[in-house]
Amino acid sequence: MADSIIELLDELPSDNLTVKMLNALDFVVPGEWENVVGCDRTIEVVTGETDGDRIRDIRNRAIELYNDTNTGYQGAIWLYKTIDNADKALGAAAMANKVGEKIGLLGFLNRLTPKADTTQSVDLCLKLVTELIAYSKLNGLPVLNPGEFVAELTEHYHGASLMRMAALVSVDGLLPLGPNFLQKVHSTLDGGSALEGNPVFGTIANFIPGDDKLGFISETFGAVEGWMGNLVGSVGLTPESVFDHIGGFIDFSDDALDLVGAFLDQSTDYYRHTGIQTVAHKLFLQAAEDV
Repeated sequence: MADSIIELLDELPSDNLTVKMLNALDFVVPGEWENVVGCDRTIEVVTGETDGDRIRDIRNRAIELYNDTNTGYQGAIWLYKTIDNADKALGAAAMANKVGEKIGLLGFLNRLTPKADTTQSVDLCLKLVTELIAYSKLNGLPVLNPGEFVAELTEHYHGASLMRMAALVSVDGLLPLGPNFLQKVHSTLDGGSALEGNPVFGTIANFIPGDDKLGFISETFGAVEGWMGNLVGSVGLTPESVFDHIGGFIDFSDDALDLVGAFLDQSTDYYRHTGIQTVAHKLFLQAAEDV
């Protein structure tokens, strides 16, 4: 049985590396994210309710809704958790490759692991598609086409959801791939073969509509590319500005930003953390309406 939404919220950390990273990225989307943890506290913040009996009724209804497999709540949580678990493996491969590049005696690692830019590009693309599918499930929709999704992203993303996308651009785009990360991802997708045989792609492929799965992934990146570029431009984001904000709690030099990106892939779970908060927000609003 899936973890209950109560357990997931009550077990969210109030302070760890993931939380520190997300707080440091507040400058990208100022004031959008607060690390609300715990079930009852989340109900209070989301619904504005303070009456204990009312909070209990919302919590009980939320449990019923979450356990109903006809809703998309559990499916969205599964996707957020799955992509984050896979992210750690991809981060380890990228880290090994970068270490091999920088330390001559360990150069053999380059021959054993995928090129780091390729790994990081695949990671970013798969996270984008996972986001599209999870959003569709959470809102009870058929899987959106990429154009529909980017419209929803532009108009309706806020809070934990918007912070998740800001972190994706910052720590999965700019830090590991540099200021030209969008072009690098394009080059990887144009090659095509990087996604084929990828274990993460295999895990989520059944959720991707149509026969041309790789084409859908490319189309999704192409649709969201403009939104990501606008975010970078509007904030003046650079790899260095991202590192300036997160460098206070990780011990890396600023000439190893690609290593920082791979390290954060391995050591944080921001997709799972903010994904749980996104699902809880939608779930508790519906539960409050029902009771």
